[in-house]
Amino acid sequence: MYIVFFTIFDTPLFDEELLLDYAKSAVEVSPEYPMLIDIFLEHAIEVEVDAIADGTGVYIAAIMEHIELAGVHSGDSTCVIPPRNISEENVAVIEEYTKKIAGSLHVIGLMNIQYAIADGKVYVLEANPRASRTVPYVSKVTGVPIAKIATKVMLGRKLRDMVSADRRETPYFGVKEAVFSFDKFPDVDPVLGPEMRSTGEVMGIAPSFGLAFYKAEEAASMKLPAEGTVLISVADKDKDEIVEVADRLDKLGFKILATKGTKAFLEKNGIKCELALKLHEGRPDVIDDILNRRIQMIINTPIGRESKVEDSYIRKAAIQHKIPYITTIAAAMATVAGIEAVMCGDVEVKAIQEYHEEVEV
Repeated sequence: MYIVFFTIFDTPLFDEELLLDYAKSAVEVSPEYPMLIDIFLEHAIEVEVDAIADGTGVYIAAIMEHIELAGVHSGDSTCVIPPRNISEENVAVIEEYTKKIAGSLHVIGLMNIQYAIADGKVYVLEANPRASRTVPYVSKVTGVPIAKIATKVMLGRKLRDMVSADRRETPYFGVKEAVFSFDKFPDVDPVLGPEMRSTGEVMGIAPSFGLAFYKAEEAASMKLPAEGTVLISVADKDKDEIVEVADRLDKLGFKILATKGTKAFLEKNGIKCELALKLHEGRPDVIDDILNRRIQMIINTPIGRESKVEDSYIRKAAIQHKIPYITTIAAAMATVAGIEAVMCGDVEVKAIQEYHEEVEV
């Protein structure tokens, strides 16, 4: 299924009726300008590649899997090296496409390519013959100084004299997380979309994905709780997938609060939870629970313009009171993995150079 994204309103449209409504509105707002419409693949995994080309060969520095699905700006997405959910066949296609694109564009130096994988098929989103913001992250995870190598390539050196032709496989995980400044703008809804909103980046590195994700979140001032109460309020399209998240949180000992529709669905699937009241549904409501520090984490996924308006107060309150909040199911899954890793295992301190020594070239 395709999602049409109407850029002028920063709003995803899931059917023709909504498309027609917003098209009419756009004509009224700016009749002299053309409408810009983007099309996204639904439930597509986004993948990013940093590579160096010298005209005769291509060195693929890293293949990064985004945690958030395609549709969120790459600068705002959490990503992981090595990829966790990409088949060997898709990895081979990505490597082949990268080399062909580099050759066709006659790239000398760094390049960054973004892909999407939907229903097992690899799509090319964009190719940029330049350095990307992910270069420092890739270098720190892999131990390869790719900016330095690319500079030498641009000055005439050959890749074969500096790096192996094969991509370095890391036996550990590096997670890049975006840093946001929403606390400086209390009226801004922190929902992620195609427009970049992050103001920085941090990284976590660990033997497991969960622990690396937990470290990255803590570095981004989003320390995940090890106990307490989680508020869950998700859109209808996310209800099937939230069951696994809620079940795992329940098994970890968390108490679950849920808004009316989400509560009914979770209880139908055998998960106990308490009712959380939205505004105008009675007292104490969600905001009261947040003010009284009854909630330690919030999972809230919006859908469409109407839902953004309705639930934005929950996300804004989370930011104001420094409560970890998650707005996508993919991020919720990763969050649970992070909490599980910290609660079920030892967190060791290890120099990044020690990780690099583990890499087989």
